[in-house]
Amino acid sequence: MDKIILFKSSDKKKIVNSRAGETKFGEHVKHLTNSRNIYEQLVKIDVDYVIFGIPEDIGVFANYGNIGTSSAYNEVIKVLLNTQNNNYNKAEKVLILGYLDFSKEQKVLASLDQTKISHIKKVRKLVEEIDKSVTKLVHDIIKAGKTPIVIGGGHNNAYGNIKGTALALNQKINAINFDAHTDFRKEEGRHSGNGFSYAFAEEFLDKYFIFGIHENYASQIIINKIKKLKKYVRYNTYESIAIRHELKFKKEIQNALSFVYNQPYGIEIDCDAIEGIASSAMTPTGFSTNKTREFVYTVSAHKNAKYLHICEAAPSLEGKKRRKQTAKIVSYLITDFLRAHKK
Repeated sequence: MDKIILFKSSDKKKIVNSRAGETKFGEHVKHLTNSRNIYEQLVKIDVDYVIFGIPEDIGVFANYGNIGTSSAYNEVIKVLLNTQNNNYNKAEKVLILGYLDFSKEQKVLASLDQTKISHIKKVRKLVEEIDKSVTKLVHDIIKAGKTPIVIGGGHNNAYGNIKGTALALNQKINAINFDAHTDFRKEEGRHSGNGFSYAFAEEFLDKYFIFGIHENYASQIIINKIKKLKKYVRYNTYESIAIRHELKFKKEIQNALSFVYNQPYGIEIDCDAIEGIASSAMTPTGFSTNKTREFVYTVSAHKNAKYLHICEAAPSLEGKKRRKQTAKIVSYLITDFLRAHKK
């Protein structure tokens, strides 16, 4: 794939801080040596998980959001590879593939004005091109029998994750989305707010559960749309769980799982739902980091969980010290998935 920038041994040497008496995660992960025939290489290599990044803000820009999500992959990899490799974190079954390079597309954003409809339309066309690359890579990873762990990027990439997985498995898939927003907006041109509605309309997505939407940011039009589709789309709200305590957090996780786990499903984590984390739509009120970790661990513990996608984190919106904390949160979610997931 011409968009892939492979993670190399030289990258590993730059990132991993070796220390006597310790073994770091990054010292044991695998990587590929060339970008030709990635599918064939993945079939042969002895790993279960393939981590790759999508460092882009294009889908967020196209949705009138705050850019910064392109910074997540590099920051997270630095933290993840410097975690300890031990009985809890086993890196031998993990391959760091690298990232999809949309730097040319990113440069276009600098010359565009978000207030101009013509510019937004132009960027939404770029999102369609990103969709193709994400779909192809996810397809190849799933088809090779591996599990993708995707570090975004905007939530527009949910579409490529779902479509790529569905095509690889030759069936519709389900999705569970931990998110402050539904991302089920109308098909008005591709952006970070309609990846799931496009995937549903094009029949790649079957059942969809949105966990913890914020009542202040769900339009009545979308709520009415979801109610009409209750056989296929369900949700709960953050306020009903954490503020009014009408619903129990753990029970709601099980309700969400029971809706999707009977067939292959994707796990989507939008960092906009986590209180205080730097993201494209940072929230002062939301689920704690620990609640998010519990959610990821619980929904990952099933063989039908086919991928993990963590998106919308924007470390570059913070200072250097805080930036690392945001990356640490994402890194914890990845290792929680690795511990829980059933192959």
